Amino acid sequence: MTATTTAPARDEDDDRTPPSGDPFDQDRLPTPPGATGVLLRSLLSPLRGRVAVTALLLLLQQAAVQAGPLLVAYAIDRAVPAFRDDDNGPLIAVAVGYLLCAVAAGTLQYGFVTASARVSQDVLLDLRGRIFRHAQALSVDFHERYTSGRLISRSTTDVESLRELLEEGLQELVMVILSAVYISVLLLWLDLGLGAVAVASFVPLYLLVRSYRRRAGRVYRKRSTAIAAVIVKFVETMNGIRPVRAFRREAANDAEFAVLNRRHERTNGDALLEMARYVVGSRITANTTVALIVLWGAYRVADESLELGVLAAAVLYLRRLYDPIDRLGMFLNSYQSAAASLEKIAGLLAQTPSVPEPTSPRELPERRPGLPGREVVFDDVRFAYRTGGEVLPRFGLTLPAGQTVAVVGSTGAGKSTLAKLLARFYDPTDGSVLLDGVDLRDLTGRALRREVVMVTQEAFLFSGTVAENISIGRPDATRQEIEQAAKEIGAHDFIAALPDGYDTDVRKRGGRISAGQRQLVAFARALLADPAVLILDEATSSLDIPGERAVQRAMATVLKGRTAVVIAHRLSTVEIADRVLVMEHGRIVEDGSPAELVAGTGRFADLHRAWRDSLA
Repeated sequence: MTATTTAPARDEDDDRTPPSGDPFDQDRLPTPPGATGVLLRSLLSPLRGRVAVTALLLLLQQAAVQAGPLLVAYAIDRAVPAFRDDDNGPLIAVAVGYLLCAVAAGTLQYGFVTASARVSQDVLLDLRGRIFRHAQALSVDFHERYTSGRLISRSTTDVESLRELLEEGLQELVMVILSAVYISVLLLWLDLGLGAVAVASFVPLYLLVRSYRRRAGRVYRKRSTAIAAVIVKFVETMNGIRPVRAFRREAANDAEFAVLNRRHERTNGDALLEMARYVVGSRITANTTVALIVLWGAYRVADESLELGVLAAAVLYLRRLYDPIDRLGMFLNSYQSAAASLEKIAGLLAQTPSVPEPTSPRELPERRPGLPGREVVFDDVRFAYRTGGEVLPRFGLTLPAGQTVAVVGSTGAGKSTLAKLLARFYDPTDGSVLLDGVDLRDLTGRALRREVVMVTQEAFLFSGTVAENISIGRPDATRQEIEQAAKEIGAHDFIAALPDGYDTDVRKRGGRISAGQRQLVAFARALLADPAVLILDEATSSLDIPGERAVQRAMATVLKGRTAVVIAHRLSTVEIADRVLVMEHGRIVEDGSPAELVAGTGRFADLHRAWRDSLA
């Protein structure tokens, strides 16, 4: 069987070369055409009814607001002359109507703001959840090339840009559009000539808005990327604060951060400059139009071809039409920022896992009685990176159920890649990896994680209690089962001695306990999960001698009867193995029991001799 997948970036065991070049370029993910619109529709589709109610509230609110100048025109041309003739009715009606319109506008505005706020919060809640779930679902190779800082930027800065648009800018846009429609219709109804002049002024305003959108779009894409670069640098520096202090990188980091910070400043300045150009152009257009209409209207009033109330209403409407022009600019400001952010989020959500779930999953056969391990077969497997660099040339390998296999070799030999293919962090470029005859690609992620567990050198612990960290592999485990796993590993005594025992919070990355203790907790986690295949990737390389011996005792317990692949640099770890594979340049150059290879004259014998000499 063969398969082709997008291969990941190199890992540290394979001479990984960090990407170079402008950090801004690394922030870009390809966004398929139309993906932004599809995302927006999918967010709003479940809220169609509430969006319709919100729109209706705004329509009614604007109708109440725009009735005011009509009442003013009626008062000037009809109610005031009637009042002078001792008829108070029309003027009282105007006053009552104006008051009712004000109350209705305020009430409807309150309803609109409340409804729109709920819609926007539900949209943002859904979007943040999608980003988090999708980021977890993406394959390991994606996370190796797309930093956590950029993911944080997508779910914070970019979502915040959308919040500003939904809660502030969108309301301004809709109100400006509705005002323009209402006022245009009313002006044309009041006086065709004045209305025509007002509508004609929309042409230069439209061209101005169109030009601003085009220029500002480019600026805000750069601005969003600049913000992400600043966040990435900050997160990277804080996560690596120990090596930063150890190698006195503060000054160099300050200089690099200053470059990114200045670029962020420049993009902000460019955005403000585009905004200033738009505001100046829109005000010139608006003021010119108002001046023309007032002068022409005054002339017509003097000529008695236009009523004074109609002119007063027209001036009030023009003020209401053009006063929001600056607010429209602020909306366009928010819109461009949000559009750039939504494009980046859509690009992220459009990424597909390079290790997908099977369309027709298969079930594994039951484990054989008395033997918790399973047979592993690398069937005609080859692995190469997306750039074409081959890491593992075509090979075949069978690991019998219950066998412990140690894999040794120099850095870059392909040891970790072999292990990650077995854990299905990657899929082979050609060939297949079989577990009891079933291709790993035919197993669901949940089924695979029940059968294959990897314990890494870092032994990552999450914030939370010791018990919670042990039970990650089996969330339904009882406290008795958790403690039993810790006892079998040899971790119970040190856990019991912690301030709150198994309920002690290990804090961020398990920083409250030592590296050796974290490793023992990781082994207890693996034992409780009861996998058929266990992968240990440099599990003792960062430990001192006492810590290594404690972990090796734990390893003997957890590996018993299971199929195990042990990636080792320290040859002391190899002593527990039934079989040793020696790798060079992605190829298996030696294969045999530790005793056979030590007695030979090959690469492993040389490594073993050098190791024994170092102990002496």
